[in-house]
Amino acid sequence: MPMSLYNTPQGIFLRPFSLADSEALLALRHRNRDSHAPYEPLYEDSFFTLEKQQDYIRQKLRQAEEDRGYVFGIFLLKEERLIGYISISNLVRGVGQFADIGYMMDHHEQGKGHMTAALKLIIQYAFRALSLHRLQAGTLLHNDPSQRVLKKCGFQPEGIARKLIQIQGAWQDHQMFGLLAEDDVWQS
Repeated sequence: MPMSLYNTPQGIFLRPFSLADSEALLALRHRNRDSHAPYEPLYEDSFFTLEKQQDYIRQKLRQAEEDRGYVFGIFLLKEERLIGYISISNLVRGVGQFADIGYMMDHHEQGKGHMTAALKLIIQYAFRALSLHRLQAGTLLHNDPSQRVLKKCGFQPEGIARKLIQIQGAWQDHQMFGLLAEDDVWQS
């Protein structure tokens, strides 16, 4: 039974992807291929196929079954149209109890508060349902819009991770942000 998270005033809901979302995810990736390229790894053309999007969703479903990561589609409430996604990944249990947060929003929907609302829902889910202690996220140093979203949701800048991941084929520094379960900023 898929679980959904709602922010009715913002007009969005989140739910885990299913294979039925493959075509909508492919369309989202195609619409945003050029506008998001400066913030993403280099993808082969084959990545932008239905088969690869189905593989991506299958992989994420396996990770959720194994409690290693979760990905939720972000949908407009009225239209039930996919406008982005948000993930809890690289989940560490045991003495760590932390995970990475990542997200993507359709460039036509940016600046409307949808991602901030989605991130607040995921924070609640991660700390309450998954009992995590820490969430962390990294952004490219010049990605001011993404940094604003994290700060609005209570994440604190923690420093620069040098050459953290490859973006557009080059190792890139990332500004790291963290949020703890005991930080009361997310609980309001």
